[in-house]
Amino acid sequence: MNRNDYCGFIEKIKPFGVQLLAVSKTKSVDEIQAMYDLGQRDFGENYVQELLEKQPLLPKDIRWHFIGHLQTNKVKFLAPFIYMIQSVDSLKLLLEIDKQATKNRRIIRCLLQIYIASEESKFGLDQTELDSLVITVNQNRQEGRFSHSQISGCMGMASLTENKTQIREEFIRLRTVFGKIKMSFPADPVDTLSMGMSSDYMIAIEEGSTMVRIGTAIFGSR
Repeated sequence: MNRNDYCGFIEKIKPFGVQLLAVSKTKSVDEIQAMYDLGQRDFGENYVQELLEKQPLLPKDIRWHFIGHLQTNKVKFLAPFIYMIQSVDSLKLLLEIDKQATKNRRIIRCLLQIYIASEESKFGLDQTELDSLVITVNQNRQEGRFSHSQISGCMGMASLTENKTQIREEFIRLRTVFGKIKMSFPADPVDTLSMGMSSDYMIAIEEGSTMVRIGTAIFGSR
């Protein structure tokens, strides 16, 4: 971890009031601790087993975000400590998160992962799936269910391309969805638009991102 890279990045995004999520997948406990010592508190991990190995060895006030594709049978392992799950890409997964959060007497913040890229390999809800999820959650909440999962906003990954116009259009689309989610869940703290990574974060910030997920630009190449 390069101290200068991290501090320089913080200064670069500071004027925009954007939150930094340090993507620490494949990074060692020592590297994460070093960044924690510089003041970083939000870290993002992609793999459940890797996170389970790191979490007990690091300070308890770290806010862990899960940003990878999450299988429902793995939620129970994260539920006791996870701060936010950014990759909610199905109603089935949200149901399991709420179930496990209830068991642990916790409230888990969730971001709905929206499919905005051109690559078929990306995960996320399409418009039809999102509409169905919104209706189902709101109907169930009227009956007291979904009380331990909070919809905090949405997350998306733009296409891996050099075409900046395409990336911008995808981020604009995600920002529009974010606004609709805000209106759909008025009782939830819908305040997080997680978009932008090391290669495209400035475009994301220009288009309204509130959180950027950065690995390479602060930790160095993997």
